[in-house]
Amino acid sequence: MPYELIATLMFATMMLMLLTGQRVFGAIGFVAVVAALLLWGDRGGYDIGFSAAMKLMKWYPLLTLPMFIFMGYVLSESKIADDLYKMFHVWMGGLRGGLAIGTIGLMVLISAMNGLSVAGMAIGSTIALPELLKRGYDKRMVTGVIQAGSSLGILVPPSVVLVLYAMIARQPVGQLWLAGVIPGLMMAGMFIAYIIIRCWINPSLGPVLSREDRDIPMAEKLRLLRAGALPLVIFAVMMVPFVNGWTSLVESSAIGAMAAFTAAVLKGRMTRQVFENSVRNTLGITCMFMWIILAALAFGAVFDGLGAVKAIEGLFTERLGLNPWVILILMQLSFILMGTFLDDTAMLVIVAPLYVPLVGALGFDLVWYGILYTITCQIAYMTPPFGYNLFLMRAMAPPEISIKDIYRSITPFVLVMTLALAVVMIFPQVALWLPNYVYGN
Repeated sequence: MPYELIATLMFATMMLMLLTGQRVFGAIGFVAVVAALLLWGDRGGYDIGFSAAMKLMKWYPLLTLPMFIFMGYVLSESKIADDLYKMFHVWMGGLRGGLAIGTIGLMVLISAMNGLSVAGMAIGSTIALPELLKRGYDKRMVTGVIQAGSSLGILVPPSVVLVLYAMIARQPVGQLWLAGVIPGLMMAGMFIAYIIIRCWINPSLGPVLSREDRDIPMAEKLRLLRAGALPLVIFAVMMVPFVNGWTSLVESSAIGAMAAFTAAVLKGRMTRQVFENSVRNTLGITCMFMWIILAALAFGAVFDGLGAVKAIEGLFTERLGLNPWVILILMQLSFILMGTFLDDTAMLVIVAPLYVPLVGALGFDLVWYGILYTITCQIAYMTPPFGYNLFLMRAMAPPEISIKDIYRSITPFVLVMTLALAVVMIFPQVALWLPNYVYGN
């Protein structure tokens, strides 16, 4: 049987299993193991799975994953994230659209604490959304703000998705995280600029808070500012030593986890329930990602053995004669298409064995491509009809916000994200300058 047909059968079987509701790691791992056994027999097939497991266990930066997830859950479960929104509420309520701008700021900080978009969506829907609606903000704009802001969780470091990409693409996690800083902040700034312009044109979309809401003593404002700045202090304590080369990435992640735990204890919020919930959620998500990475490594090893990557490279560059940039754009479009029914980890694991080696063969930087992939996932999250964030928002939004409102709310933000993607594609140094500067020194 031709290797191209074997590769096609593997992909078709995997997609069929995913459509039947099987877990991502189970579908991918099952296809990888069965294909390896059929192709190379007992000895070769077992060796592929075993070597993938050993490679995973020896990957030292993987220790950052439970550390950062634990840090995020401690800050979330202990309600330290609530202080952030109160700070934005008090200090920015006097501006048109100020609470929406503050929500974007909240999402950026939640992203820096957790690295998962689901956390930002949950906090934004439960804390920010009721306040925004109660203050007369337009429901379509605020649902778009929360969806767009929460998507920053997979781009702003410490991004869990970029850890997964680093393992599959064999790229340094630290460089990928630093590469996501400027694009993430740029995108947040573009969201804020859109809110300011829209509320300037139509003030009814984001009215200024009443004088009663803003009439708070300066001492209380300063107290909220100190409380809200605590996550920034934790992030600085964690990242400054790493950026300056004083600690490794794993050591910085441990510092961040201990700083968050200490802050919760000092504020009297580290109860037994908070600790148990944080540990339980950390264990569940970490194990899930480890199984996904293990399945992806095994699947990729089978593809390497088949030579499928070189066959696809030859198809695009020699038979079809496509320009490398055209191939890259087609890859991004395929991510958006898959994002209508798959989440980011499933998309990456399914296509990484093909796309990552192909991107390297075409001469593109794999760290830069990791940021392109992540931004494209953000767009796919919000693309109808089955965007991941659309259904999360529908599950968490109050009854007065319909699915039609949610669909209509994301259009301007998708356009802003597409513009950000184009900027990073045209000017790769937007993503690469910071990691080159830090690691160059």
